[in-house]
Amino acid sequence: MTHSLAARGIRIDFTPRGGVLRRIEVTDDGAIIAPLHHAPWTPEEVPADAPPHQAWLAGDFLAAPFGADADGLHGLPANGDWAVVPATPGTLRAVLQGAVQGATVVKELALQDDHPFVYQRHLFIGGAGALPVANHAMVALPNGGRLSFSRKRWWETLAEPLETTRGRSCLAYPRRAEDAADFPAADGGTVNLHRYPWGEAHEDFVAGVEDPASRLGWTAVVRPSEGDLFLSLRNPAQLPMTMLWHSDGGRDYAPWNGRHKGCLGVEEGAALPMLGLSSREVPDPLAAAGQPGQLVLEPQGTVDIRHVIGAIRWPSGQSVAGVMLEGDVLTVTGDWGAERKLPLRGGWLGLGASEAAKPKPRIDWDL
Repeated sequence: MTHSLAARGIRIDFTPRGGVLRRIEVTDDGAIIAPLHHAPWTPEEVPADAPPHQAWLAGDFLAAPFGADADGLHGLPANGDWAVVPATPGTLRAVLQGAVQGATVVKELALQDDHPFVYQRHLFIGGAGALPVANHAMVALPNGGRLSFSRKRWWETLAEPLETTRGRSCLAYPRRAEDAADFPAADGGTVNLHRYPWGEAHEDFVAGVEDPASRLGWTAVVRPSEGDLFLSLRNPAQLPMTMLWHSDGGRDYAPWNGRHKGCLGVEEGAALPMLGLSSREVPDPLAAAGQPGQLVLEPQGTVDIRHVIGAIRWPSGQSVAGVMLEGDVLTVTGDWGAERKLPLRGGWLGLGASEAAKPKPRIDWDL
């Protein structure tokens, strides 16, 4: 069953199976923008031993723990069921059916008239321990795209390639580089991570670690052929990593069969285990800079993780040079002078607040 939520200029669809924000439609400058990717197969084509979420792979979902887990790749939130429960007007609320390391997980998706954004948060109530987490938005890039990011300390691949025998990964693993425009490739050359695609028929994963001085974490994906722009915004004090999943025909087995193309995962999170070199270092370089490498649950409290995604018309096709938030106005600037000023709930991400990443007192939800 699909649940829909709408405000003036924006509409979303949510499916409780896997907790998927399946579709975002923004109406801007007379155009309908629907930037999220959907896999090209039916559930019946997915092998029985595949992670359950592959049957409905689409849109954006929560991965917790991010990576391998007993509940399937990306944990119970991505593979289990969510129950939609009553919420305030303009908000869709769902509760995960089952616990994550003892925590109850609540998802909230909120819209506001004339805001081209989805305000998304996940509440981890109780539980114990630490785990890697990430939102898992997938952007459809059938005609390619141009990527820009808030300032990163470095970029880094996994300990091992995603594919070696049943497909192709083309980046070097594990490697680290400061310049996204000059990342090491498996063939000894380099690739420019500001472009999609940068190769043919490949499956790759690379993560950027935020500069601790960044106030606003952002990722911008321009789709020049479509004339629009996907935006992802976060508090880097909570989610210091931007992880890119390049899925462009690099897997030859079912259900992928070389046909899963034009998909860019923009996965914002705190997931130190996904860094092939940094995760082996003691102390790790995130902790050394005061950045969280994982989400730490609070047995007697609630940890609140927030994220904003949306889309706008961007007919110039220019790469994004900057994204700046002042009060309730977000300014997006292109590298050749294009500019959009957009309404945004300026205080919602808790930017610059030292308390933003700390657990809050436990919330007693009537669930």
